[in-house]
Amino acid sequence: MSENTKDKKLFEEFPPVSTADWEAKIKVDLKGADYERKLIWKTNNGFNIRPYYRAEDLNDISYLNVHPDEFPFIRGNKIDKNSWLIRQDINVENFSEANKKAGSFLEKGAQSIGFIIDNEPTENELKILLENVDIEKFEINFACNNCSHSLLKKLINLFQSKNVDLKKVAGSIEFDILGSFSLKGKFCNTQETAFNECKAFIEEAQKLPKFKVIAVNGKHFNNSGSSLVEELAFSLAAGNEYLSQLTEKGLAVDEIANQIKFNFAVGSSYFLEIAKIRAARLLWANIVNEYNPKNEESKKMYVHSTTSEWNKTVYDPYVNILRSTTETMSSVIGGTDSLTVNPFNSIYEETTDFSERIARNQQIIVKEESYFDKIVDPSAGSYYIENLTNSIAENAWQLFVETEQQGGFIKALENNFIQNRIKETAQKRDLAIATRKENFLGTNQFPNFNEHIDNEISSEIINRKDLTEKDAVIETLKPYRGTQAFEQLRNKTDVYSKTNKRPKAFMFTFGNIGMRKARAQFACNFFACAGFQVVDNNGFSSVDEGVEACLENKADIVVICSSDDEYANIAPEIYEKLNKNAVIVVAGYPKAIIDDLKSKGIKHFIHVKTNVLESLNNFQTELGIR
Repeated sequence: MSENTKDKKLFEEFPPVSTADWEAKIKVDLKGADYERKLIWKTNNGFNIRPYYRAEDLNDISYLNVHPDEFPFIRGNKIDKNSWLIRQDINVENFSEANKKAGSFLEKGAQSIGFIIDNEPTENELKILLENVDIEKFEINFACNNCSHSLLKKLINLFQSKNVDLKKVAGSIEFDILGSFSLKGKFCNTQETAFNECKAFIEEAQKLPKFKVIAVNGKHFNNSGSSLVEELAFSLAAGNEYLSQLTEKGLAVDEIANQIKFNFAVGSSYFLEIAKIRAARLLWANIVNEYNPKNEESKKMYVHSTTSEWNKTVYDPYVNILRSTTETMSSVIGGTDSLTVNPFNSIYEETTDFSERIARNQQIIVKEESYFDKIVDPSAGSYYIENLTNSIAENAWQLFVETEQQGGFIKALENNFIQNRIKETAQKRDLAIATRKENFLGTNQFPNFNEHIDNEISSEIINRKDLTEKDAVIETLKPYRGTQAFEQLRNKTDVYSKTNKRPKAFMFTFGNIGMRKARAQFACNFFACAGFQVVDNNGFSSVDEGVEACLENKADIVVICSSDDEYANIAPEIYEKLNKNAVIVVAGYPKAIIDDLKSKGIKHFIHVKTNVLESLNNFQTELGIR
């Protein structure tokens, strides 16, 4: 590129605009509204996001000039393409059936299989499981609840019996004693024994240079309600615990680091999730670098991404496909090495051929039709994403240091430091969902009015996963989904309605056409979140006409929808005529007359600041739904 071309500015006919000019223009357009409240995004990650970023915002970022496949690997581990492995996971109950399913997945575009197994399989079961699978071509992974390094020995024996080139075998056994400790509250035997088993795994794995045997499951933090900064920081702390403990046992850092795979859950915050994966590589490279590895490859983080379970819903489940599509894109643009897209129905039922095909095709479309695998680190240079990456890295590093100051990952769990941080974040997120500051389409916002689940949803689906063992020595992490409380609420109505009349919320629309329509729409959406039947109306010409319609419809709840000015006259009259037949609710919060309305008996008001979950639970109780 010539100097003349390099320095040439595009759109020279447009004069440059300074940041000060932009800020002045924004303030004019805000017309006195508060800049901070309107335009600054206050995340739960410890930093705020501005409405725009400019070239000058890159000046203080130190790593911008590195190339792909260069330390600190923020731009990825690959030098020319953004390739990743399309992985599909199989819950193994019958080994022969799992083998058939694996063969089908691989024929239809999967490149990696994850076998999820309860107990360590025998050599014969492994033989059945991997029959006719091209071990040298496809990646194979095992997530096993109760396994030892003898599983790896069995695999190596099987590969050798098939004359497989061990140097070509790629995959993993996801042995994660720290993740298990955080969920169960204790090590299988002792901490010492657990890390000795890790050491044995790593020593045996030297025969398989492309195979990884230690997993760091950041997804446990994510699915327990953490912020993405917390997920990243605590994952790094867990990874560092493995490095620290195992180097003390005599292993070289190169041996350990090359055997670690990070499993992250990716949520719906599109740009933040891209930045999270980039920041993860940056920070891990710097952590490993402190151990003075001999091999530059040891500083690279291997990332497997999984679409998050925390934000998936039972109601309106096809929206889960939309959620996992953006999560797929975030993972790939961020530079993941492999990716599992969970089928949209996996959280509440056994997956089907259809849901598995959709999950696989989401990745295939992104790769084969949208060419996301052609360009390394496409987000590099984006003012926005580079600043997000930097902010996440800074905040995650700070939390990582705080965790290390506790004495490391294990001590931080024993001190309840990690659990308390995640619990605090999860409680804030739960409140945001309850008040609809964090929205889930189809569940706490814009539900499908005609969708009902008549059978009681099992407690396994609708409650937290508590894997705590009896003699646990720490408080455990308890994964859950953000919408479970709303699903419990709505399912309670659905089950009640099998043997009783479904509760009916009737919109008493009157007066100002703009206000009555807006408030009726709000109220319909509000009560449908609890599975109530909602009846909207065009508007009544008189109070008596509306009262008659309410009685004819046998409404359980009557929602008065009008303007604040009109409430002063009509609300007390409607209440007087209907309060013995139905629960009376005012849509809105007419501050100027609220005390007067309350003094006349009206006690229910719904508005944008209402705790929707709490309010709907109270309405259910008032209607006798338990």
